[in-house]
Amino acid sequence: MRILVVGASGNLGSQLTRRLLTQPYDLRLLRHRSAVPFESGPNCEIVDGDLDNPASLRGVCNSVDCVVYAAGVLFRPRPASFLRRTNTIYAQNLIDAALAAGTRKFIFTSFPHVEENTTPEAPGCGLLNVEPRSIHARTRLDAEKYLFRICVNQSMRPVVLRAGVVYGRGVKLTEAARWLLRRRLLAVWHRPTWIHLLALPDLLRIVEIAIKNANLFGIYNICDDQPVLLQEFLDRLADHWGCAKPYRIPAGFFLGAATFCEMVATLFRTGTPLTRDMIRMAMTSVVADTSRMKREIVSTLLHPTLTEGLRIC
Repeated sequence: MRILVVGASGNLGSQLTRRLLTQPYDLRLLRHRSAVPFESGPNCEIVDGDLDNPASLRGVCNSVDCVVYAAGVLFRPRPASFLRRTNTIYAQNLIDAALAAGTRKFIFTSFPHVEENTTPEAPGCGLLNVEPRSIHARTRLDAEKYLFRICVNQSMRPVVLRAGVVYGRGVKLTEAARWLLRRRLLAVWHRPTWIHLLALPDLLRIVEIAIKNANLFGIYNICDDQPVLLQEFLDRLADHWGCAKPYRIPAGFFLGAATFCEMVATLFRTGTPLTRDMIRMAMTSVVADTSRMKREIVSTLLHPTLTEGLRIC
């Protein structure tokens, strides 16, 4: 089976690529503008293609059985100026290339935040007819909609994996939390905010199962068995690492800090650790219904709750 991985230079994309390289797959990695942290080998081919240029993608998907799309841009200022292009148009261009090449399956990684303000009492159900306020969520949702629309009456099977907040050793967000906690620099807002987690080993396992399973079709929320409050998650990480718990400070501080970070990044043309859109999305409670995942992909997770998952942090 030949698999095209898009986003292998990113944190989670590179983790997935390393796992797939240990399996008997024929991998093809798309190099989009920046280098990928892998070398060509007997079962790994690196191809060049600009996701912003459809002409450069001709042939990229030739002889590919499955595309795994894990690309995305997040840590840049003024997301309204680029996310429509990087989240939606980039994906559309590759979807078109895959369809033209006769690819059998397109796996698109997304997140449950596209359904905002969900809770344990009213979890997200994998809907497309929603209107998230966050630019990041809205543009990702537009790519999902395009994938399903373009695959109607076509042989390519669309699969969307809406992954919860991924955590574990080597995950950027986890390592950033560890660094900040050890220096007593981490803070969180007061208002209780639900999040749904997914341990990194479970994410990698589920994606691999999705690659192999020819019957999957549609949207799957992939999260663990027990949503938690963001505040509890950070407190438990602090206890696990022997650190003081995060400070509780007013929510307005975070939007102010993000505004400042975006101004500095815009001035010096650098990346930014925070944007206002990221903060608004993070302040939205997100809980997902994972029943379809359990019926069709995997019934039991390796790390079903945070209690088990802390062992890999």
